[in-house]
Amino acid sequence: MYQNYKNVERVKPSGLELVDRLVGVQRVTKVTKGGRAFGFSAIVVVGDGNGVVGHGLGKSKDVASAIAKAIEDAKKNLVRIPIIDGTLPHEQKGKFGGARVFIKPASHGTGVIAGGAVRAVLESVGVHDVLSKSQGSSNPHNVVKATLDALLQLRSAATIAKQRGISLEKVFNG
Repeated sequence: MYQNYKNVERVKPSGLELVDRLVGVQRVTKVTKGGRAFGFSAIVVVGDGNGVVGHGLGKSKDVASAIAKAIEDAKKNLVRIPIIDGTLPHEQKGKFGGARVFIKPASHGTGVIAGGAVRAVLESVGVHDVLSKSQGSSNPHNVVKATLDALLQLRSAATIAKQRGISLEKVFNG
């Protein structure tokens, strides 16, 4: 799922205090010759509030098991995101399908200025001060994936120094 990103650090769920957030539940209908068969689809974001986040999708005939399946799927897709003092290292754009998300670091005390699915992802990852803008599709599935796309493109100063083969001081004084 995250093979298109260069510096993604996958995380194992063992030993982490993960908190799950339900982003959305949809009732889906399958029309058969005997009538309509109803089911549910749930999208969930899990995170430890300290730089680890993942999302998952679960489908079932009842809501509770759809959410449980989504949580299990999310735990299989955990990644580490660089966070500096409760905010992001730099601004970034992300996109998935028709959804576009712009996230920008904010000064201490600003809070999470984000709506809906973007807020769920940013709070799960542990960002406390951020500005964001969501454009295009408001489909929660695409907005969650666009937000994760933006977060996975973030690079810390240490990562940039390592990639360039220079010292950390040269990144800032360079």
